[in-house]
Amino acid sequence: MMDPTTDNAGGTADPARARASLESLRTEIGKAVVGQDPAVTGLVVALLCRGHVLLEGVPGVAKTLLVRALASALDLDTKRVQFTPDLMPSDVTGSLVYDTRSAEFSFQPGPVFTNLLLADEINRTPPKTQSSLLEAMEERQVTVDGTPRPLPEPFLVAATQNPVEYEGTYPLPEAQLDRFLLKLTIPLPSREEEIGVLTRHAQGFDPRDLRAAGIRPVAGAADLEAARDAVAATKVSPEITAYVVDICRATRESPSLSLGVSPRGATALLATARAWAWLTGRDYVIPDDVKALALPALRHRVQLRPEAEMEGVTADAVVRSVLNHVPVPR
Repeated sequence: MMDPTTDNAGGTADPARARASLESLRTEIGKAVVGQDPAVTGLVVALLCRGHVLLEGVPGVAKTLLVRALASALDLDTKRVQFTPDLMPSDVTGSLVYDTRSAEFSFQPGPVFTNLLLADEINRTPPKTQSSLLEAMEERQVTVDGTPRPLPEPFLVAATQNPVEYEGTYPLPEAQLDRFLLKLTIPLPSREEEIGVLTRHAQGFDPRDLRAAGIRPVAGAADLEAARDAVAATKVSPEITAYVVDICRATRESPSLSLGVSPRGATALLATARAWAWLTGRDYVIPDDVKALALPALRHRVQLRPEAEMEGVTADAVVRSVLNHVPVPR
């Protein structure tokens, strides 16, 4: 049963009630996933900005479970694709199938035609298949045999990947990385959190049965639409806009980077800062909002120089250094 704050009739929900519904996602997802609040927040921010999320972490840290729990708590249709070395682009987007009865070709939609697509271990498939998602992520449509076919709304790709140093992985092309609004790192749990995970399993928790775990829809499409309208109305001062630009331009001048943040990255940082500001209860953006989203919005949009990598420099360290040196507007 839907939460009373959600408009089941498909109308427009009140923005304040929509915020309360989205905030309750943490509680619902917490019934299946221990910890990982930053990742939950990042996924909500991406939904508000109509963006996509890349989740990176070692195997076994509940990346897939997190996305499935989110879909259940939002009452969204979801499909999962396990990316493997032999996966073909048509396995993702769909293809034309010949019907012997009508003697005509008909389009058979692929799993990308859903609200929330879980692209599991996306960097285990070759670049050709990885690129099959580019049009879907950017244009929100799939073109087969010259005919564009729109995807459902809302539409979000939540892709998981193992760290690139793992065997059998293909690094994502820069063009595709840039299509992801956020890159969220999923850390190993703390000792207390891991004890909590094992305790749940000992008590009979089945990660394949989220309904038995008690997860119920607490928000829906109407809440998302109302929230997106409210985010779009969140005010951004000229000083904040200049701050975002200065941060991104500073990455292009960093001696540790061969590739800095593009203007698309600056747009992503500003959009996510607005969403975060609204989620925290304000209708205007402050510098702390920009700082809060800088790492997930920018870490995958920069490229380290080989010599910097050899010295142990990370993308996160470079972004933090930039944040420390760019003057903050007052």
